[in-house]
Amino acid sequence: MDRFREVRNHSVRLADGLSDADATAQSMDDASPTKWHLAHISWFFETFLLRDHVAGYQLFNEAYPYLFNSYYEAEGARHARPERGLLTRPSLAEVMAYRSHVDNAMTEAMAGFSDELLDLVELGLHHEQQHQELLLTDILHLFSRNPLKPAYSSAAPVRAAEPGPLRWIEGRAGVHQIGHDGQGFAFDCEGPRHDVLLHPHAIASRPVTNGEWLAFIEDGGYREARHWLSDGWAWVRQQAIEAPSYWNQSSDQEWAEFGLSGNHRLDPSAPVKHVSHYEADAFATWAGARLPTEAEWEVAADDGLPGTGAVWEWTGSAYLPYPGFKSADGAVGEYNGKFMSGQSVLKGGSIATPPQHIRPSYRNFFYPHQRWQFCGLRLAKDI
Repeated sequence: MDRFREVRNHSVRLADGLSDADATAQSMDDASPTKWHLAHISWFFETFLLRDHVAGYQLFNEAYPYLFNSYYEAEGARHARPERGLLTRPSLAEVMAYRSHVDNAMTEAMAGFSDELLDLVELGLHHEQQHQELLLTDILHLFSRNPLKPAYSSAAPVRAAEPGPLRWIEGRAGVHQIGHDGQGFAFDCEGPRHDVLLHPHAIASRPVTNGEWLAFIEDGGYREARHWLSDGWAWVRQQAIEAPSYWNQSSDQEWAEFGLSGNHRLDPSAPVKHVSHYEADAFATWAGARLPTEAEWEVAADDGLPGTGAVWEWTGSAYLPYPGFKSADGAVGEYNGKFMSGQSVLKGGSIATPPQHIRPSYRNFFYPHQRWQFCGLRLAKDI
C-alpha cells in the first residue's frame, strides 16, 4: 500500500506546474499528452483490477475505456493514438478526480487481494513508472516545439565532470547467462534466463560524449553515406538530420541543447542523448567500432559496467523473444511480446528512468528512427 501511494503520488507531482493546455497538447504521434498518461495508468488499475476483481465496482465514466485504452486489442475499440491531443475534455482537473476515484477504490480493495492480484498491482505500478518516464520525454518534446523554449524544471542543469579518455574493457568470452534471475520484479520479456555465446570483444568504459559527437559532425558524419545503414541514410536525407534532437545553434553558431531545464549551452562532457539507432550505428562505424550486442552489454553490466544510468544505450541487437518466452494469458499478455518486431534493444536507464527500472536485465526497445527518448550509445569492438 505504501508503494502504491508513493508511485501514484509521484505521477501527480510530475504534473505540478503544468497548465491544462500543457497537459492536453500532443506534439507528435509517438508522444502522448500528460493528461492522457495520467488517465491511462488509472484505466489500467480500474480495468484489470477493480472492474475484473471487485464485486459491485462501477466505472468512473463509461466512456473512459474507449479514451484511455492504449493498445490492448482484447479490450476493444479505442481512440486513435495520433488524436490523443484532441481530447480537450475531460479536463486535467477531471482526470485528477478520476485518479482519486481509482486510488480510493484500490485502497479499499487491496487488503482483500490475493497474492496473484497483488502481483498484478505490482505490474501496474511498474507500468505506471514507465509512463512517468514517458511523461517527461513527451513534455520535453512538446516544449521543444514552442519558440519560447519554456522550461519544465526551474533547476539549472548540472555540468558533467570531465569524462577522461575512453578505455576499453575486455569482455568475458564463452558461454554465459543473461535474462532476469528471478529475484524481485521483472517484465515478462526479461526472461527466461538462458545461455549465450560471447566471442572475444571489448566494451567502452563510458558512453559517447557530446564533444565526441561534435567531432563526428565536424568530420562530415551526417554527409557521408559510407557511415550509414541504407535505411538510416534514407532517413537522414528525408528528414534533413544534421545533429542530435534538441541541439540548436545560436546566432554566433555556438551549440546549445534544449532539455527539461530549458535551452542551455551544450555540455561537451555530458553523454550524447536523443540520437536514433541509425545515428548510433553510423557514429560507431565512423569511430571504427560497433554497437555492443545486448548479451555483451548485460554480461558487462553484471560485472559492474561503469558509467551507466545517464542515457539509455542502444545495442546492436533486435528486440526478439528469449528462448522459451511465453506471453501471459489474457489482455496483459499483450504487454511486451506483441512488439517483438522491427525494434532495437536499449540497455541501462537514463536521468528520467525510475531507479527500480535500472537493472542489467531490463530491455527497453524502440524503432531505429526514434530519438525523443534519452537515448545514447556506448562503443564495442571485436578483439
